Amino acid sequence: MMGDADLMIPPDVPAIRLENVTVGYGKQVVLEDVSLTIPQGAFWAILGPNAAGKTTLLRTMLGLLVPQKGKVEIFGRPPKQLGSWRRWIGYVPQHHQAALVRFPLRAYDVVMMGRYPHIGLVRRPGPEDHEHVRRALKRVDMAHAAQKPWFSLSGGERQRILMARALAAQPRLLLLDEPTAGVDVAATQSLYELLRELHQEGMTVVVVSHDVGVIAQYVNGVACLNRRLVAHGRPEEVLTQETLETMYGCEAVFLHHGGVPHMVVRRHHKP
Repeated sequence: MMGDADLMIPPDVPAIRLENVTVGYGKQVVLEDVSLTIPQGAFWAILGPNAAGKTTLLRTMLGLLVPQKGKVEIFGRPPKQLGSWRRWIGYVPQHHQAALVRFPLRAYDVVMMGRYPHIGLVRRPGPEDHEHVRRALKRVDMAHAAQKPWFSLSGGERQRILMARALAAQPRLLLLDEPTAGVDVAATQSLYELLRELHQEGMTVVVVSHDVGVIAQYVNGVACLNRRLVAHGRPEEVLTQETLETMYGCEAVFLHHGGVPHMVVRRHHKP
């Protein structure tokens, strides 16, 4: 999966680097002065409450949003200057953000979209492209659903198909936005296990998540966000009581029960 020779990136070049990045929509500032470096081969989670700017940060990394201030680099290049390297970036949006419901597509067709950066929009997919699609479907345990219409799939199934679409592109960098939203506990664990396998194979993985306790078991780095970058680093060093209280703006407790960490948020109610 990782062996294409035209992506010769020195290992010391970060996969992602943000320097003093501020992003907003009109006059509304969503991210303010965010500086963050994620090395190649890392598995990071971006954590924070709703409306903290997590999805905005991910879209800024992808080059879908242009910062009002600051600098963004992917593999040492600004997103707009990635050129052919862009095809090595996989993106998994939340399933409800994928505007595919109106089209009569099979799950297989959606996964094949991941091959378009490699084959272009004019050429027809070749045997190699179909093989990558089949492998991706098998890897997310959705080979049985290849011929099902996209609109007939459940939210969890759509999320796995979008994951397969990203994997079909053979990415070096995989960005995921709340991939476990609307997914049951077993499917959540299965997805995180897959992400850990991909990381162990050499892929850089960055996932936006609200599952603070669960994701902490898998990643080797976290960025805690609430408009500003509250803290970042190794989970065991960063996910402290003080960080969680700052990030969530209320009393948050990080517990370890049976070896599995959990976060409990206790909100104060007026008497």
